[in-house]
Amino acid sequence: MKIRIKGNSVRFRLTQSEVKLLSEIGSVQEITEFGTHAFQYRVQLMKGIQNLQAAYAHNEIVLSIPETEGREWFQKETVGFEHEMPLSEGKKLHLLVEKDFACLENTAEDQSDNYPNPKLQC
Repeated sequence: MKIRIKGNSVRFRLTQSEVKLLSEIGSVQEITEFGTHAFQYRVQLMKGIQNLQAAYAHNEIVLSIPETEGREWFQKETVGFEHEMPLSEGKKLHLLVEKDFACLENTAEDQSDNYPNPKLQC
């Protein structure tokens, strides 16, 4: 799982096995260690919500996906989910979670579990 943060925008990208795990057990998580501290980010399914929601507490970002859509995500061709979460003072947090497609250009990163890129012409 990858996370990209820029200003009031957070994007999560999940590999095939992570989307499958999310749909089966309801949660996937990553931890990045900084010496004696750790930063965590998690995507979870949640009952009773209609849109993506995010929270940050105790060095962890948690992105919640409506349970019904998340359980079916692995079986469907849906690329991802997006939502503008309202914040105080009229601000918004842009949330995006999507399937991680293989890059079109060469990269040193292991992409064996990424989704095939639909723009790749074979």
